[in-house]
Amino acid sequence: MIDFLDAAIRIATPLIFAALGGILSERAGVFAVGLEGMMLAGAFAATVAAWASGSELAGVGMALVGGAAIGLAVAVVAVRWRADNMVTGLTANIVALGLTSYLLRVLAGGGKPIAIHLPPLKAWPIPGLADIPMLGPLLFSLPPLTYLAVLACVALTLFLGRTQAGLTLRATGENPEAVFASGGDPARVRLLAVIACGAVAGLGGAVLSLQQIGTFTDGMTGGRGYLALASLIVGRWTPWGAAAACLVFGAAEAFELRLQGFGVPVSSYVVQMAPYLIALAVLAGLGRSSSLPAAIGKPL
Repeated sequence: MIDFLDAAIRIATPLIFAALGGILSERAGVFAVGLEGMMLAGAFAATVAAWASGSELAGVGMALVGGAAIGLAVAVVAVRWRADNMVTGLTANIVALGLTSYLLRVLAGGGKPIAIHLPPLKAWPIPGLADIPMLGPLLFSLPPLTYLAVLACVALTLFLGRTQAGLTLRATGENPEAVFASGGDPARVRLLAVIACGAVAGLGGAVLSLQQIGTFTDGMTGGRGYLALASLIVGRWTPWGAAAACLVFGAAEAFELRLQGFGVPVSSYVVQMAPYLIALAVLAGLGRSSSLPAAIGKPL
């Protein structure tokens, strides 16, 4: 059971980062459909930077930059040019997939994908706490980016609920006219929110490439951006609610991985669908009662 819960937490970590980024974007009034592309760009940038510099910290920093670059593109098209949020986000996902695949082959020099392998980030046991029976290995002996995900939940909760900037961001997603009347600039708030969304989602990609897998492969996010999008809806656009939903989906994928090892006489493709089927079921059951920000998707 401890191993299962540990796997659920580790699988949920990249989803949590992406969901937190999505909260920033959608609370400001822009649909976060491009989370998949932001995660993928972050994963690619983190892998290449860590491989070239030999520093995981440089990889994490470049993950922020890679995700923010996709966020900037989405922000300009969706906010400045007032394009449809859904179309813009889906286009960003497709562009990120094609661009990272192309750049991976450029690095190889011969048109074939290069295999960049890195040692995954090791766990950081917290002295004293890591020795607690059961809870120690589960909660206090985790990789560094998992600790960072928890801190990010705390920081975003305080930002949205306790700061003037967070209040302005939430007001932009509900009533941008009121923000404008009070002397604010709703368009600027949305631009910054979507760029920040990309940077945080890029950290989710870094978790995949640096902490979980230790390499980059074409399309390695595998739809996790859409799971994160479902998580923030189920969590009603709150950091801790979204994190809880991510843990549910992480547990579903951990169960799916173990089910494949049991040799159950069911097609592996059907088993791999389990996390996404659960996401659909949860959205059907709980997502209907979720209330979107009033001005989301409406051009300024």
